[in-house]
Amino acid sequence: MKWQRRINKALVAYTGYQLKRSGKQKKAESAKANRDAIRPAADPESDRLLVAPVFIMCPVRSGSTLLRSVLNAHSQLHAPHELHVRRLTVGLGTRLARQAMTELGHNQADLEHLLWDRVLHRELSRSGKRYIVEKTPANAFVHERIATCWPDARFIFLLRHPASIAASWYEADPHKRNREEAAADALRYMKAVHRARKALPGLTVHYENLTADPEHQTQAICDFLGIEWEPSMLQYGRPDVIRKGLGDWKDKIASGSVQPGRGVPAPEEIPEVLTPMCEAWGYLPGRT
Repeated sequence: MKWQRRINKALVAYTGYQLKRSGKQKKAESAKANRDAIRPAADPESDRLLVAPVFIMCPVRSGSTLLRSVLNAHSQLHAPHELHVRRLTVGLGTRLARQAMTELGHNQADLEHLLWDRVLHRELSRSGKRYIVEKTPANAFVHERIATCWPDARFIFLLRHPASIAASWYEADPHKRNREEAAADALRYMKAVHRARKALPGLTVHYENLTADPEHQTQAICDFLGIEWEPSMLQYGRPDVIRKGLGDWKDKIASGSVQPGRGVPAPEEIPEVLTPMCEAWGYLPGRT
């Protein structure tokens, strides 16, 4: 603003000092500007190639790799490895580029949405299937933006006992974090999924139910997606399944069929920090 520049000019002239916004304030203002810039496609028919993409909203170590493999065995569903499209950004490197895009009616978020949609659509087209399924756990942190980008998106919320998630997250790399750190870190993802589940319509699937009764659970998923159930979903073994780092699910995926998971932790085994989430997700007796 002009008055701010005049004040700073006077301060420099008489004191040699000037006022500057703090880095934290600039970061907060930038984040707010980015949020405000996120908006639906101006021309959905031209701007979006994907139709009704499916997003699995899940914490880390929740069984999403198992569910991905099961869904990918369906003739109409393409469920690739985690694609992390939310981390794909667009840079407007010059003033002229920014002006050109503004003339076309695009801001940076619009261009990123075009890129995300194109990357996912290319992956789907190469598969020859009808719908894409994306299961990157970090998507839960940007669930509002995903719903804005694809208003016709369908959401599956995959839940698992929070204590089992934390234990599996610790076991995945015990040298990187202790059990307390693993619980706190996994809880961030659980809270993000919890927020997404409250904000968006969708189908909730519990990992324990999926492994205990896969036929019923996969039929419910197919009903939700409006596709016919296929028995191949229960015998999904494929040579291209990625086995590295699958922890609890490695044997299930290697065997090519859904097997029962580990038992649910007893109440006394639940870390205190996870108790509220266990209550919210109905994993403590008599609580919802």
